[in-house]
Amino acid sequence: MRRQLFLLFMKKAVFHTLGCKLNYAETSSFMRQFRERGFTVSDTIAQPAQVCVVNTCTVTEKADRECRQIVRRARRHSPDAYVIVVGCYAQLDPEVIASIEGVDLVLGSSEKFAIFDYADKEFRKEKTPRIYVSPIDEASGFGTGYSFDEGRRTRAFLKVQDGCDYSCSFCTIPLARGESRSQSIDESVRQAEMLVGEGFKEIVLTGVNVGDYGSKDGTSLLDLLRTLEQVPGLRRLRISSIEPNLLTDELLEFWISSEVLVPHFHIPLQSGSDDILRRMRRRYMSDYYGNLVHKICRREPDAGIGVDVIVGFPGETEEHFEDTYRFIVDLPISYLHVFTYSERDNTPAMEYEGKVDPADRSRRTKMLRILSEKKRRAFMQRFIGKEVSVLFEESFKNDYINGLTKEYLRVAVPYHEGIENTEATVRITSVNGEVAYGDIIQWDTNLSKGNGAGQSFRLPVIQ
Repeated sequence: MRRQLFLLFMKKAVFHTLGCKLNYAETSSFMRQFRERGFTVSDTIAQPAQVCVVNTCTVTEKADRECRQIVRRARRHSPDAYVIVVGCYAQLDPEVIASIEGVDLVLGSSEKFAIFDYADKEFRKEKTPRIYVSPIDEASGFGTGYSFDEGRRTRAFLKVQDGCDYSCSFCTIPLARGESRSQSIDESVRQAEMLVGEGFKEIVLTGVNVGDYGSKDGTSLLDLLRTLEQVPGLRRLRISSIEPNLLTDELLEFWISSEVLVPHFHIPLQSGSDDILRRMRRRYMSDYYGNLVHKICRREPDAGIGVDVIVGFPGETEEHFEDTYRFIVDLPISYLHVFTYSERDNTPAMEYEGKVDPADRSRRTKMLRILSEKKRRAFMQRFIGKEVSVLFEESFKNDYINGLTKEYLRVAVPYHEGIENTEATVRITSVNGEVAYGDIIQWDTNLSKGNGAGQSFRLPVIQ
């Protein structure tokens, strides 16, 4: 019976992605490779399949643990599946992954884009897993990546940069992904045009250090943005994250004056204490960061600004944490992504003295997450009574459909047939939790619906 079920689900591959949007973009490229070879694919591992691919992250110890759990969960649903583990964790600890029962193939950062070159052609399980992981200092290629939710044509993530030349004392990413490298402007534009042709209205640029784009090729992120801005039909261009020292005055001026780049900035801070920033080997101090945020808000008062923070870093005293807390309280930001420091092998911080007690790490994390909720609520309430542009997604619940503003505010309105993947002006009337509610004032009739090659699509103006 097991063999019959296995044959029934031949030519099906399931995927699971851990970590950042860059990983999701790369997983989509893996899925396309399988589709081109006649496989049906799914991003849900809770179903029988011939092949299971797990794309891993290793930013925190939790990500490592999740990888092990995902592999075991996949085997419960597909005991005979050929299990492939790729990505950052695979690059750093391939032997550990190979020791997980059921794993058949482990591919490093360079090898993961050529799965079919390394896997058994029939995906037959063997007694011993195979490992193909080349030294990260040999990584030079650039694996194409762009992703989106299956069946949706609203927002796509486009990988334009990989690797990092920075040496932050807590980070394993350079060890897992290698040196900074960029996709060419011509290829990035070609992919953006393809995505717009598929019906996407918004593209999010992703990478490990997007602000470093083109630094080794004689180009720059600004050059890329100026070119992408000219792609016909592209309504919105968003940048996933940018280091504060790379957000120059020239880039900021272009960003804010652009009709396509949205007024949403995600800028890692990591700590509001200069002592801790030095220990982290960051490339700025708190004054520089604060001045940058205030500069953005002077030019664009309603800009959405997200901030990454790490708490419990070695040597972070209660006074250091209070410095960070007070610093963020005074910043006109929209939300925080709070990370609890996690010891990672082969990083300088692993050897630092002054380890913070886990209970204190947890307490500080909770405090900043509560502060984030307050910041988000205050930011959202600022829009009550204002009119914003909302790009609606393709799912709705309880007779409401939601979408995102350019400022990264999630907005819900009563559902109207045909509203999916259209843009409208909405007046915000209330806020509940992490969602703002409003009424449609006017549809944007310049948008077409569907795959980007269809007929003009018009909706009635709401009186």
